[in-house]
Parts: sequence; structure tokens; C-alpha cells
Amino acid sequence: MILPSSSLVTRRFGVAIGLAFSSVLGAAQAAEHPQIPLWDAATIEGLCDRSIAGFQTTRAAMEARKGSAGIFDEWNRLSIATGDLDGPLSIIANTSTDKATRDAADACELKYTPFTTELFQSEKLYQRVKDAKPADAIQKQYRQDLLDAFEDSGVTLDLAKRERVKAINKEITDLALQFEKNVRDDGTKLVFRPDEMAGLPDPYLGAQKKDEQGNYVLTLAYPSFFPFMQLAANEDARKRYWIAKMNQGGQQNIDVLDRIVALRLELAKLYGYPDFATFVVKRRMAGTPEAVYKFLDEVKAAVVEPEKKEVAELRQFKADDLKQPLDAIVLNRWDTSYYQEKLKKARYNVDQEALRKYFPTEASIAYTLRVAETLYGIHFVPSSAPTWQQDVRVYDVFDRKANGEDGGFIGTVYLDLFPRDGKFGHAAAWPVRAVSTLTKQAGSPGYRTPISVLVTNFDRNGFDQGELETMLHEFGHVMHGVLSKTRYVDQAGTSVKRDFVEAPSQMFEEWARREDSLKLFAEVCKDCPQLSREQIAQLDAARRYGRGMRYARQWLFASYDMSLTTPQPEKAMVAWTKIEGGTPLGTVPGTMFPASFGHIAGGYAAGYYGYMWSEVMALDMLSGFHGKLMNPVDGKRYRTGILSQGGQEPPEVMVTKFLRRKPNSEAFFKEVAGQR
Repeated sequence: MILPSSSLVTRRFGVAIGLAFSSVLGAAQAAEHPQIPLWDAATIEGLCDRSIAGFQTTRAAMEARKGSAGIFDEWNRLSIATGDLDGPLSIIANTSTDKATRDAADACELKYTPFTTELFQSEKLYQRVKDAKPADAIQKQYRQDLLDAFEDSGVTLDLAKRERVKAINKEITDLALQFEKNVRDDGTKLVFRPDEMAGLPDPYLGAQKKDEQGNYVLTLAYPSFFPFMQLAANEDARKRYWIAKMNQGGQQNIDVLDRIVALRLELAKLYGYPDFATFVVKRRMAGTPEAVYKFLDEVKAAVVEPEKKEVAELRQFKADDLKQPLDAIVLNRWDTSYYQEKLKKARYNVDQEALRKYFPTEASIAYTLRVAETLYGIHFVPSSAPTWQQDVRVYDVFDRKANGEDGGFIGTVYLDLFPRDGKFGHAAAWPVRAVSTLTKQAGSPGYRTPISVLVTNFDRNGFDQGELETMLHEFGHVMHGVLSKTRYVDQAGTSVKRDFVEAPSQMFEEWARREDSLKLFAEVCKDCPQLSREQIAQLDAARRYGRGMRYARQWLFASYDMSLTTPQPEKAMVAWTKIEGGTPLGTVPGTMFPASFGHIAGGYAAGYYGYMWSEVMALDMLSGFHGKLMNPVDGKRYRTGILSQGGQEPPEVMVTKFLRRKPNSEAFFKEVAGQR
């Protein structure tokens, strides 16, 4: 998951609001590699108004200039300045150990939202961009991106509509931030007796808090929730935990989502579009909602029977496990993870908890870095840069010369890997600082260098295969940001079309399950037991099991998302209950999953289908490695042709060049069918 900036225009385009690192950090910091500033609440409160005033002054100066000459460079400098506040604010709001600081960061993001819309509603700046004559293909793409953002912000509308667009954009951004905050700050805790923890391993039990009576007190954090659902033998306990998790965010977030949906529809109609999906998808690879629906229909057709078969198998497995007749058994949603794990262990001899000794946490981190180093010809060097919490680690990234020595400095990576109170509860990458080869800056190799932050909530006692895949997935986003080498910051890294943005990260998951890549564990951990070829084959077979249910769930999420962007969307819970109720497992009364479905409250609205659309590209791009995932020649081709390009070229053009043919969906549908 890639975390975009907060405002509607920013999510679609990549322009943020902030202040240049060099001006914020001062001359002492500028002499070193750029670092994320560790602002506290008081600093943010003082900085916010001054920054916005500075942006207004810069905008006025840009509007006062005659003609189009220099507009792209001017815009790049403004985007650098604005991004250097927004980038740090976003990561601070989601990771700071101090609630007051997190709240101050959220408040500042709300304050500058109107500036974004005002900027892209400027008729003078729109005309300067429109009149500009691109010097090459990169400028042509940049000009088009800017014009799209202007038009999507209402610059061509009459004044009354323009003002309404501005108000809607601000309210949507405010609501989306409130939605995220409600999920992040949900303090729900569940108490379980020791006997209700049967089946959970000692390391898991040792990591949980207890009350004075010796009962276990669990939060809704994923490192507690997922293992519990997979391993806890007590069905009543699983049910209680699952229902609590499905209500995270609460009714307040359902109300927020309903309001966001209504505002999005109003926004689309201001532009003359029938619905929000048409308004948004026109800027993506799919192009039209009809193309999205056609794709989802193809996925549905591919998963209907596999899902039914897998649900029937799990129901039978539950009956056998409980030694009860099949007609007495109901397979519930809180049963699926538990019985999938038991079935995989019985059928494929795969025990995910046992894998933690093969994938120790520190070795898994080192493995991820080593894979990237080998593939992309780079080197990670630990940095002593100050961080917001003691567990956070920082690496400077360098090119690696042919003789093995470090070459030029590329950028910086921050890893915030373990759970704590008040922290973002999922796994995601933040592109905190975007690259620009056009702009010289102190402390860089002749141009502005990038910073990406990986935020996860991993188990300190080792990874299972799913967690290793998550690590590599999110690190794929990080590499997309850090290895980007674009001229303009607004086209850097993950500033690509929303239905392509997940492709590089999804592709990188493959390195968590291939024999030729997993051999690197022996290099980073001499004492770790190594998986045999047979074990890796068993893991892959176990991975393929459950594809029907997995992709049926992805279809459900994507279809639900699209249902909220139609000309007449239903209320959020009505639509969810209807769509989920039509699945083999049905829906559970009294739960409200959409209350924590942050994707569609934020930047993935009319875009969740993009996870599967991106996966079509991701699985096809694997063929560009010709069956040898650790081949640095193809790794360099991929780095140069895909990662470094960011959004300078359309995704389909980049992928076609890399594959030397047009992409196709063959590998994706083999994956869906469990045949890849």
C-alpha cells in the first residue's frame, strides 16, 4: 500500500503542500544527506501558517510573470517547497509517539488543503501552462499532467461552481483524515481467559499484555489479530475478536463515508459527469468505468467455482475436525483463516508459525536489503540520523560500482517496523521526499535526492511467509520511490496512474517464494535453518490454495468500491450488506467492515480494482526476468525502464518497452486459478 498525500488534487497528481527541507532544517543539516525533520507540536503550529503564507507569495509571483517561459521549472520548485512540509507532516501524523504532535500534524494538513485547490484554480497559471511549448516528451507529459490537475480542480468552471469545488475538496480531505484518525485512535481492547488462547504459540502469548487477573488484553492491531484468527482454537473467542475488528472505526466512520460518497457525486456532477467513477477513471489506465466493470466481470467468472469449492472443503474440514456431521456445520467468517491454516498444515505440511525460525525478523530485513542490492546494483549503509522512535532504522542508499565499491549517493530509506500505541496499524510506504534531477541542492549528488519510509507492524520473533511477502511488497514501493530518477518531483516514484502503482510492489512479492532468491538467506544469516527445495515447493502449493476465496474477496472489495461511485449510490452499509450478502459466506449482522476500509475513504476511491489491474502488469513483468529472478542484468533493465521512470511515461509504454511486447493478462488469470 502506498500512502499518497492528503488532498483530492494531491492524490490524483502528486503536488503537496510544504516547505523546503533546506529552509526548515538550516545550513547544518543541508551539509549532510537530507533527513526527515523531527518536529514537535509547537514547531508544527508555528511553521504551518508561515509556510502557507510563503506558498501564497510564491504563487502570486508566478501569476505575475508574463508568458509561459520557465513555468515548468517554477512549478517544480513550488512542488519541492510544498512537498517538504506535507511529506514530513504525513509520516509524523501516522508514526509520532506523541499524540499532541500527531494531532498538530493532522491540523496543519487540514489548514493547507484550500491552498491546493486555489493553486489549481488559478486562471493565470492555467494559461501559462496551457501556452507552454514542451521541449521534449517528458515536458509534454508533465504539461498534460498539470492541465489535467487544473481541469480536475475546476479552473474551467464558472466562479460559483469553482468555489463549490474548493469547498467540497476541503471537506472531503477533512473527512478522509478524520476517518483515518478514528481508525488509528480506536482503543478497543478485548480480554481473553488463558484457556481461550489455546493454540497460540508461546512467543505470541509472551508478547501480549495481561490484566491483574492474568487474562490477556488484546488490541485491534494486526500483529495481535491475524495470528489469533489463524491459530486460536476457541471458536467463540475468534468470533468475539473478529466482530470487534469488523467494527473498528465505528458508526462515526460509516457516517463519514456516507458524506464523502455524497460529496464525490456532487463534485462529479459539477463537471458534467454522471458519477464519480467516470470523473476519476478517465485519468487511469482503465479509462472508463465500463472497462473496470468488464475486468471485474472476468475476475468474477474466474473465481465463482473455485471459491465455492474452497468454502465446501473448509466446511468439510471443520466437520471432520469437530467430529460432527456436515449438515450440522456452518462455516463462519471467523473460521476461514483458522481452517485454511489447519488444512494447509495437514495437506501440504506447512506450518506458518514454524516458518518463523527460517525467517527470523532481523534476517528477513537483511534479506530484503540484500535482494534489492543484488538486483539493482545498490548498497544500503546504516545511518545515524535521528529518528522519532528508538526502533526506527535509517539507511543511506548508494550506487554500487562494478568493482564493489560504493558509488554516488541515491537517497535514504527509513524503516519503522514494529507495533506501538498510536502508530499507523497496517503496512504502507510513504514517499516523504521526491527526487528531481533538475534541481541542485546541498547534500545531494547534483540533484534533489529522495526519501521513502516503510511503516509496518511486524512480529519481532520472526516472519511467516505472508509477512515476508508483505515486507517485500512494501519495500517494492520504497524502491520505486528511492530509485526514481525523474526530472520533476511531481512525476517521481509512485506518482503514476493509480491502477499501476501497486504493480512494482506486487511483483517484488515473488522474491519471497522462489528458490533462487531464498538462497540469499544463507548469506545474511549463517545460523538460520535453510528451506529445502521440497519445502519451498510445499510452500508454493500451500500459497496457491485459497486463490478462489482470496480473489473473490478482492472482487468484493473492488465491486463495493465501484458501487459507491455510481450515479445513484446506496448508503455505505446498505451497499455492503447487499454485496457481501450475495457471497457464499454471507454477511454478519452487527458488523460494519466499511468503517475501517480506509482505502475507499482515501485515495483508492473508484480505484480499489487497481490492486488486481496492477497485478496483471506485475505478474506479466516477471516474464522479463526470464525465470531467473536474481539476474542483475534484468534487474538493472527493470530499474532503468520502470522504477527510475516514475510517471514520466504512461505505464503501458514502460511495460511494453521492458517486456519488448504488449502486456497481457495470461499470468494473472493463471494465478487466480491457482495454476501459476
